[in-house]
Amino acid sequence: MLTKNQIKLITSLAQKKNRTKEGLFVVEGIKGIGEFLNSRFQLFKLYTTGTGFGIASEQVVSISEQELKKISGLKTPNTALALFKIPESQSVKEEGLIVALDDLRDPGNLGTIIRLCDWFGIRDLVCSSATVDCYNSKVVQATMGSLTRVNITYLDLPSFLKNIQTEMFGTFMDGDSVYEQNLPNKGVLVMGNEANGISSEVEQIVQTKISIPRYGNLQATESLNVATATAIFLSEFRRGKH
Repeated sequence: MLTKNQIKLITSLAQKKNRTKEGLFVVEGIKGIGEFLNSRFQLFKLYTTGTGFGIASEQVVSISEQELKKISGLKTPNTALALFKIPESQSVKEEGLIVALDDLRDPGNLGTIIRLCDWFGIRDLVCSSATVDCYNSKVVQATMGSLTRVNITYLDLPSFLKNIQTEMFGTFMDGDSVYEQNLPNKGVLVMGNEANGISSEVEQIVQTKISIPRYGNLQATESLNVATATAIFLSEFRRGKH
């Protein structure tokens, strides 16, 4: 049975300041919880209307469907909700391709990009300090478990880029066509903010500007969604491996 303090704790984690204070974040749904249980993330507490996933009973709280609705952030709760501990950030390895995000704000976009990094074998995703929190519940849901397989680091992006010893590619509307580039297996791919693109400070640091050319007759589309663009760029970087 849920206590008032448990409800208060769980619902408070919708805010980043409380996730940081408590060192916890929420995962909902059987599949997502299963992914995190089979990873380096540590379970704090599991609230479930059904299966206990075979874990220690002291970590499991059996609840009713009505209680689940009180703590779930989903319109249709999915039988289980778990709290996991936020792990210590791992250092960024200057190996292979790194994706860097310059002030992305949309949780859905970040979640999709984390999945793309997982799909294309990107170990490190580097985020500017102002980028949306990867432990935001909407981001966690959108990653579909990929958050467990991608190392995400929040830092001062300009400082990081100035000190890294590898080629940097910035994505711009007026950059050179990505289809005409001889892309390396190692480097940093920088994606910009949804509305403003890459900041002027970061623009001054990147060495190569690349773009996805438009092919429509009218060429009236303002831009591509940043997650869609990331998928195309990553596909082109990986093409050279085959």
